[in-house]
Amino acid sequence: MSRRGALLLAAGGFALLSPPATRPPAPRVVPTPSLRPRLEALLAARADALLRRDEAALLAGVTPAAAAEARTLLERLAEVPLAELTYRLTGYGEPSAGTAIEASAGEASAGSVPGPSAVPPPGLRVTAAVELRYRLTGVDAYPAVLTRTVEFAEAGQGWRVASEGAAGPVALWDLGAVKVAKGARSLVLGLGEVAPAAGLADAAVPAVSELWGQEWAGRLLLEIPSSEAQFAQLLGVRAADYQGIAAVTTAATGAPEHAAADRVVVNPEAYAELTELGRHVVTTHEATHVATRAATKAWTPLWLSEGAADYTAYRRTGRTPRQIAPELAHDVQAGKLPAALPADADFTAGGAGIAQAYEQGWAACRLIADRYGEPALTSFYRAVGAAGPTGGRDPWLDGLLRSHLGLGLDAFVAAWRAELTTMFGRAT
Repeated sequence: MSRRGALLLAAGGFALLSPPATRPPAPRVVPTPSLRPRLEALLAARADALLRRDEAALLAGVTPAAAAEARTLLERLAEVPLAELTYRLTGYGEPSAGTAIEASAGEASAGSVPGPSAVPPPGLRVTAAVELRYRLTGVDAYPAVLTRTVEFAEAGQGWRVASEGAAGPVALWDLGAVKVAKGARSLVLGLGEVAPAAGLADAAVPAVSELWGQEWAGRLLLEIPSSEAQFAQLLGVRAADYQGIAAVTTAATGAPEHAAADRVVVNPEAYAELTELGRHVVTTHEATHVATRAATKAWTPLWLSEGAADYTAYRRTGRTPRQIAPELAHDVQAGKLPAALPADADFTAGGAGIAQAYEQGWAACRLIADRYGEPALTSFYRAVGAAGPTGGRDPWLDGLLRSHLGLGLDAFVAAWRAELTTMFGRAT
């Protein structure tokens, strides 16, 4: 599955306080050097220390209270094959005094506060918004980008990093020590056993290339946390919306739109409930999304992108249509023939009809492949992604179907419905 993401709503409030009868004199701004270069230098040194796994250098840039956390971070990253790791400072707040600062407050002149972008007196703290960019050896052409919150503290001997945490989706190493399995065509990072997933990924790559060709990286990167809650943290979504979804394909946020998607994030709880065949199907489905990402656009109908991924995943399994689409078969036999192709909304994670939406998409792509040939399916898919609709989507899709398959949208839907009846019959 390639759709991901969630809408987070936050509620807040405010309190209106009566102003004092008299106001103190405005504080005098102290003209001091810019703080930004110091913070950027700390972040650069931290990134270099993590990349080189240099404990001494890493500890030199953190407060004493953060030393244990820094050592833990190095332990968690020990096996991760990092090709690149950098931090970029995107903003920071006004320096503020913490509880440890009271004793040194007198060092500043009375009535003085640091001005914007100024170096405050010793003991102050600054909270910064930072981008963490990292690239994994052998699989990442572009870096993944994560948003972090970094707190800096001034403790009399210069500025140091006091803490670093996620301000959005987390990194796998935020959750625990990362184990690594390197397959012939895959890299698997996980918090538990990783070798079996590497074998499945290695098998999925040639299965996808057989249908879609060699015009993709031909490698898979899998990330496997240890729980469904952690799966949601990696994606930055609500776990309740992704129950039962075994994996999601997501692109590195630092990659351009045309670049291949590069991360398959596995839901370990749903994945564990699958048979060996089920895991093969899920892995090959997600590998198809990786291979076709460059041709998959925001306007690509989900019945086509998800249906093509399922068609690819099932094509060499020997499963019958009834085994592949049991819910759809049941409804068709009961006389409940779908009137139209599934809408994008039918694929919403957690939705009641999501399973049958996938089955209907698979059946539509199977119809194209069986009636017109598999090259027609891949060619049509790429044509859909090549240029988006300038008007309504249905007229645009109608034109593409006519030019590639020789029939319009209404005729295609009618042929699909007839094929469903042929495949599954109708109860009398």
